[in-house]
Amino acid sequence: MFAAPCPYSRLELLAPALVPNPRVPVLLIDGGDGAADRAARRLDAMRYERIAVLSGGIGGWEAAGFTLYKGVNVPSKTLGELAEAVWHPATVDAATLARWRAEGRAFRLFDARPPAEHRKMTVPGAVCLPNGELAHRFAAAVGDSETPVVVHCAGRTRGLVGAIGLRLAGIENPVFALENGTQGWALAGQALDRGRGADPFPALAAADLDAARARAIRFSAEWDIPGLGAEELQALAADDGRTHYLLDVRSEEEYARSHAAGAVHAPAGQLVQATDQWVGVRRARLALIDDAGLRAAIAGFWLRQLGYEPYVVPLAEAERAKLPSRQAPAFVPRGLEAISADAAAAGLEAGTHLLLDLRSSAAHRAGHPKDARWAIRPRLRNVVAGWEAIPVLLAAEPMLAALAAIDLEELGCPVPMLLEGGAEAWRAAGLPWTATADRPSPEEAIDFLQFVHDRHDGNLEASRRYLAWEQGLVAQLDAEERDEFRLERPSAR
Repeated sequence: MFAAPCPYSRLELLAPALVPNPRVPVLLIDGGDGAADRAARRLDAMRYERIAVLSGGIGGWEAAGFTLYKGVNVPSKTLGELAEAVWHPATVDAATLARWRAEGRAFRLFDARPPAEHRKMTVPGAVCLPNGELAHRFAAAVGDSETPVVVHCAGRTRGLVGAIGLRLAGIENPVFALENGTQGWALAGQALDRGRGADPFPALAAADLDAARARAIRFSAEWDIPGLGAEELQALAADDGRTHYLLDVRSEEEYARSHAAGAVHAPAGQLVQATDQWVGVRRARLALIDDAGLRAAIAGFWLRQLGYEPYVVPLAEAERAKLPSRQAPAFVPRGLEAISADAAAAGLEAGTHLLLDLRSSAAHRAGHPKDARWAIRPRLRNVVAGWEAIPVLLAAEPMLAALAAIDLEELGCPVPMLLEGGAEAWRAAGLPWTATADRPSPEEAIDFLQFVHDRHDGNLEASRRYLAWEQGLVAQLDAEERDEFRLERPSAR
């Protein structure tokens, strides 16, 4: 349930952000293929101090009688299902929303997802204003307290969490979550809008910003979301007996304009939806930086229920704080000697070189140099077994080639080389290029989530299976897992 994804191919790049405190216990889980043992060696070299490997990997966990979960961001999605049972947010189904539109009924429709997801597909007429941003910018986005507001996502979680959050923030308008989001809309026979970019988020006038601040103060007081000033933040950051994260929950544009030193951008809505992409340590302290405070307060409300210890930090206080330098271990890769496409092709022809494609399985299928072998870091041993040729690495990022080189040298291969200019240079040189729609096979392509992967591309049966999975998450919880969710309840206040 609470395993944070940290694929071995990117381990040294992801671990310092996921686990910034090298003293915290780290448990590594693999598929029983030895990747966790190799990962332990890498983390040990980065000076992580308390590393353990789960015996038998995922298979050992299952054999011991514990539950395994499909999908991604499972804790956050489970929280959404639990919260619906507690708060009972008003919902509207696709047929009813379509009827409202046909009848000319007044309402505002908001897509609670980030702009990139909005662009992929959205309900026609929806305005992209992600969770957190909608409450923060409500005065500018809606402007009255009577118009009904409908919040949608791609499935269930962000619609439910968004509707509940608006209600708790004191929004007086009738608020609804669109039942099952874009997938529910498609399953009802309605067409989705695809490829439509998001407009800039509405700007706040001074009065609107004051209103957001007032809501944040009321919300934080009602739900006991603590705040931190500069000195308190300094003390929290200096406590190396606990793990802390400094997360700026404002919009991407605001973060790009200015942010506190050491702060990582984590938009409020996505931080709740995909917490395990930013936070790898259970029960960690999360310092949430915001200007008006409402985005941080609402995110903190949900993050506490996921078992974390959140604090709201005003942007000015975070910028004023004198924080100790980050303690996360740093990985410094060794540079690889480059080889030109022509020289690599000549080496392949002579049998002195072996070309390994480290790009995604989807990229390899779409097109790759002829005779290149697709390779993923956990399974390099299988690809290079019996070869004494010099590995030439084709990578989307040179850093990923540097990581794979560590394993190749550990396997006794000659010192690897980096294909200079990558795939573009190979094609520009007019060298043989091919596509293989069936290679790597789905079983080999462990970098790709096969589980109902095409649910957003018109496969309605995949959408049905996804929604059934999401609604069935709570039933999978054992008692210990259920106790990790610290649900706030209306009767508690």
